[in-house]
Amino acid sequence: MMSFTQRLKITFEMIKIEHTLFALPFAFLGAALAAREVPPQSASFWLGKLLWITLAMVGARSAAMTFNRIADRDFDAANPRTAMRALPAGLLDLRFAWIFTIASALLFFVAASQLNQRTLILSPVALGSVLAYSYFKRFSSLSHLFLGWCLSIAPSGAWIAITGKLTVVPFLLSLAVMLWTGGFDIIYACQDYEFDKGVGLNSIPQRFGIAPALWIARSIHALMFVILLFFFYQAQLGWLGLVGVLATGALLLYQHRIVKANDLSRLNAAFFTTNAVVSVILFVTMATDALLLHR
Repeated sequence: MMSFTQRLKITFEMIKIEHTLFALPFAFLGAALAAREVPPQSASFWLGKLLWITLAMVGARSAAMTFNRIADRDFDAANPRTAMRALPAGLLDLRFAWIFTIASALLFFVAASQLNQRTLILSPVALGSVLAYSYFKRFSSLSHLFLGWCLSIAPSGAWIAITGKLTVVPFLLSLAVMLWTGGFDIIYACQDYEFDKGVGLNSIPQRFGIAPALWIARSIHALMFVILLFFFYQAQLGWLGLVGVLATGALLLYQHRIVKANDLSRLNAAFFTTNAVVSVILFVTMATDALLLHR
């Protein structure tokens, strides 16, 4: 019998808790931009807001990823790429995974309740979305964009947590995040092309083939870059924010250059490393611009 600590460690490894980094900087960016819309507040106010935003993000993503592993455990067992994940490999019991999912969801609701009334009211929509993703891919090839919608909640949710309302600026940022996520998820799905065709799971690569799917991903990321430029303009950012936009464009070009239809060997570098860098670059450049240079 494994200890609670051992099972918790396996769960963290299973859901790759460190990949919360993909979305968390966008939530912080939404909060940083929203800071310009409210009167000056004390340091304790901002520390409290950032703490509860972080806990909400960790809770929602942990619940979503664990639920996804539960829902997909039979598919994971049949897929050679994922057969050694904790649940299909028997490294973690299903009961503990359910307990962790429920605890993570409760953490999310508690954190939402501490931000403001509107975040609490909208919290079931957010959690329902991230949980529904696990089944959406069974019915539609648009699951990549649905995953994008799930991540796009982060900046708008943080904006609402600060201001209590939603405006065009966070909407455009969320739209860019949705397209960014949808594009890189299409790339990631290419490695499961044969398996998805065999079991009937829906994806853009499964429906159109790997080479066309990569072109679709490129088109989506091109549109994302246009939206990001429009967001930059609407947010009234300066030169440092523009540096972030251009650096993101360069990283997207690099990502698509190293992944080819006949060579997916560098896909993990494109998916994990590049995408984590994009979110951090945009947060650092745009938040610094908004708060220090062009408040």
